[in-house]
Amino acid sequence: MAEKTRYSDEELQEFKQLILEKLDKAEKDYELLRSNIMNTDGNDTADTSPTFKVLEEGANTLNKEEAGQQAQRLQKFIQKLQAALVRIENKTYGICRETGKLIPKERLRAVPHATLAIEVKENEAKKK
Repeated sequence: MAEKTRYSDEELQEFKQLILEKLDKAEKDYELLRSNIMNTDGNDTADTSPTFKVLEEGANTLNKEEAGQQAQRLQKFIQKLQAALVRIENKTYGICRETGKLIPKERLRAVPHATLAIEVKENEAKKK
């Protein structure tokens, strides 16, 4: 029997459902982070003593920076998931972009936006 060169339409639909669920959660998390970053009302430092005001402002700045970094990571993740959906529509999803072979289902379930087989990814990491 010849080696499979792509996943079946049924398998692609299974992956699409998984990706859509992850995408929905990531988009909700992203919006929550964005609203937290943009939130300027409530819990202000105006009612605290000057000693603690400096500490609170520093902590707020740090929290906003961390939230901003998390939001950027989530935005990249969302873009990768959306690209995976395009690959599903093109029926190229799950094909390693280096070897041209199918990426194992277990890897795609764990990392649904993967474009490289684990061996290729590990070799890339070793080169860096």
